[in-house]
Amino acid sequence: MSWDLSQLVEIDDPGFIEERMKAAVKELEAFREKYRGKIVAFNAKQVFEMLEESDQLELEYEGSINYARLAYAADMNKDVNKHLYGVFRNAYSAIMQAIAFVGLELGELLSKNPEIVNDPAIREYKHKLEMIQRRVPHMLTELEEQAIIAKDLNGVRAWSMLQGDWLASQKYDIEIDGEMKTLPYGEIVGLYEHPDRDLRKRAHEVVFEGLSKDDIVWSSALRSVFADHLTMVKMRKWPSPMTQSFIANDVDEDTVNALMNTIEKNVGEFRRFLKLKAKALGLETMGNWDIDAPLPNAPEKKYSWEESRKLVVEAYTDFDKESGEWMDEMFEKRHIDGAVRDGKRSGAFCMTSHAGKSAYILQSFNGTMGDLYTQAHELGHALHAYLGTRAQKPTNYEIGSCIAETGSNLGELLLTEKLLAQVESKDEKQAILGIVLDSFGGGAFQVSTRVWFETLLYEAVQKGKFLDGNTISDLWVQARTKMYGDSVEWLPVMRWWWTFKLHFYMANYRYYNYPYVYAGLFVFAMYKLYKEQGEAFVPKFKALLAAGSSKSPRELAAEIGFDITTEEFWQKGIDQFKEFVDQFEETL
Repeated sequence: MSWDLSQLVEIDDPGFIEERMKAAVKELEAFREKYRGKIVAFNAKQVFEMLEESDQLELEYEGSINYARLAYAADMNKDVNKHLYGVFRNAYSAIMQAIAFVGLELGELLSKNPEIVNDPAIREYKHKLEMIQRRVPHMLTELEEQAIIAKDLNGVRAWSMLQGDWLASQKYDIEIDGEMKTLPYGEIVGLYEHPDRDLRKRAHEVVFEGLSKDDIVWSSALRSVFADHLTMVKMRKWPSPMTQSFIANDVDEDTVNALMNTIEKNVGEFRRFLKLKAKALGLETMGNWDIDAPLPNAPEKKYSWEESRKLVVEAYTDFDKESGEWMDEMFEKRHIDGAVRDGKRSGAFCMTSHAGKSAYILQSFNGTMGDLYTQAHELGHALHAYLGTRAQKPTNYEIGSCIAETGSNLGELLLTEKLLAQVESKDEKQAILGIVLDSFGGGAFQVSTRVWFETLLYEAVQKGKFLDGNTISDLWVQARTKMYGDSVEWLPVMRWWWTFKLHFYMANYRYYNYPYVYAGLFVFAMYKLYKEQGEAFVPKFKALLAAGSSKSPRELAAEIGFDITTEEFWQKGIDQFKEFVDQFEETL
């Protein structure tokens, strides 16, 4: 249940890993000396050779950098991990400063010679150059870009790190079965899915009462991150606070507007599901502590690590034999860390190992069905990594978040098929459908609430409002009500929900959330296609994942037959959601 990071480095020794990160800085500084000031006069072949060299350097030093990041995420309390992560932060900042000139000079080259993107000599990196062209109007001078990277190290990145470190260090006292226990954050949140309704409620109260006491910390962090972004909006001449995310995610405003409009028009369908779940729980109205609750008639089952492995791997194997073999390899090579431990980063993630043509997954595994779905989700990211790293070089694997969630969300649906095929009762079917609908409801509808919330925050700052804890909480409640209406009863302390969600604090990554909405609806629409086409769909899906970032999301969707700029397309995903809700209603 713990991973083996030694595979990332030649020598599993902190001193060696530190030296490799420092060597990476020197190599990138040498790269800078070799190419700085020359790219603006390059022809296509020279650009190609420069990008190839950049890719080789990334492959050479990726292992030590990933080791430092992963070790720290797994245990932030170990001194050696803290030290290596500190070395990584400094090295990363130095590397980013060293290579800041590349994008700027490529932008200048493309401004003078836009047709170079169509040169056959650089066909492999065409879309990479097209994405740079989008950034050209918003680029600053090299000195300004370096200054921004330097100020971010002890500015917004430090605030983001504080939020994560603070949360990981928190412990909470809660009574369970008559015994008072002290649990780390990563463990107490597992109680949100506990069958005991009172315990679920107390877990929410304990956590968010604790978080509310530190509202000065959370509001200061969030205020700084948001104000910093608005400063960058002015400096870079982005039309709106959302523009950066369009460019970073390789999407456009028309697509995101169509997506969010579709969600807003269908909030009633989400509320319908919540009311049906309340009925299944035997409640008049669902409490917020019931949103993630297991259904009362669901078979009580805890899954062992090996049981989870078997089910999830078989789900991928049923879809595609090769994919199943790769997913089993993730377990066999110990690329997954599932242990619950103090100091471990909350949540779950998957990090690509391009040089190893694989990935590493972190999760806190408590044996619930929800943990199975988390595992299937993160292994979907791993499948993306296995396919993408075999087909693309690092430059063409800088995947925007919209496409990055595609494999993971389909993985959840593949597990659903596997579990539904084994059900022996109506209650089992209801429990599985409940998990799917909870997941989609959280990933598409609840996450949309965060998008609206973020917009409200920017509007408030632009109007001169001071974002103290209560003001932020009021805006959160406003966005929440727009989504949930009167379908859920909220504990008073839940107005502080925003304090723990790391996505709001991530440095230079604004509007992190709508890609989850995109992926949820996109994959539900693809799933309908999979049910219609069967095995014929599999190579299309694998080709989409293998494309990495070599094509835009709009191009990738078009190859499957979708137009993502229309509300009609996104409604297909909602229709699949409605189909699952109908099936759920039939089990009541």
